[in-house]
Amino acid sequence: MTDPSPASRRRVLVVGGTGHVGGLVVDELLGRGQRVSALVRPGTDPTKLRTRGVGIAIGDMLDLKSLVRAMTGIDAVISTAAGYTRRTKQANEIDTVGNTNLAEAAALAGVGRFVLTSILTCDQTPQVPHFWHKKLTEDRLEQLGVPFVALRPGAFLDQVTTMGGDPFKTGRLRWIGSATVPLTFVLTTDLAGYLARAVDAHIRPGERVDIGWDRPLSMQEVADVGGGLVGRKLTVGSVPTLVMRTMGLVVPQMKDLAAMADWFATGRYVANTQRQAELFGAVPKAEDAIARFAKRLGHQVATGGTARAQGTA
Repeated sequence: MTDPSPASRRRVLVVGGTGHVGGLVVDELLGRGQRVSALVRPGTDPTKLRTRGVGIAIGDMLDLKSLVRAMTGIDAVISTAAGYTRRTKQANEIDTVGNTNLAEAAALAGVGRFVLTSILTCDQTPQVPHFWHKKLTEDRLEQLGVPFVALRPGAFLDQVTTMGGDPFKTGRLRWIGSATVPLTFVLTTDLAGYLARAVDAHIRPGERVDIGWDRPLSMQEVADVGGGLVGRKLTVGSVPTLVMRTMGLVVPQMKDLAAMADWFATGRYVANTQRQAELFGAVPKAEDAIARFAKRLGHQVATGGTARAQGTA
């Protein structure tokens, strides 16, 4: 694509740019010719970002003043930050106080567009803390009058299934709860592209946009499709919710994880991708997404990548 002129290039700050999804967003923005900065916590080495031409804004989500400084003069902010995935003592504080600070700072700095990485069905799940915190962040942005859009992706297939290594190599997909209830998945690479495009997309302020594939799949169906693509049988190793609840007595995050698995089991973790298609084009087909995932891990896939899960249309 043709790079935008210097006058039309937006100044975009990525919160979470040192993380996996945020790093992919930085790549997408640079590829689109935007002027990119990343919020970097004090003590974090920014060398890799700086050598790529990314501006560095030193700040912390728990320090409101540092966020206002980082956002001043910025046209758009993309936040991929998630305390829950860090599994640190500050996880809950980041997801609550930290996200509130981001909203407050965006209002004070007059940010023209705030793109939030939210979570599918977060507004239906007060029993799942890290889901509900995203809903509260959306609400706070709206209350403060920040022009924002929230992309609500489904479960990150390429993250959850690689916790135990390359699933196509080990022959085993790791999962939580039921392996037979269909739900919405995404690939982080696809989401990163949507987040970067949301900076310029014609989206009404306050829109919440579901992100997913052409249809929901159960993890067993993912295993069937993936196995057909790489030519080997894949099994699903699922942790029962009862085990997670028991572990939650000692590790609070496991209680949250169990509540999430319970929600998945209701069959209601399903995206309506109509608006996604209107904004970003054709919604990924499940088979094609799984094929791209396998290829990215270095595997050859069946020609055309059209193997279908048993029992799906």
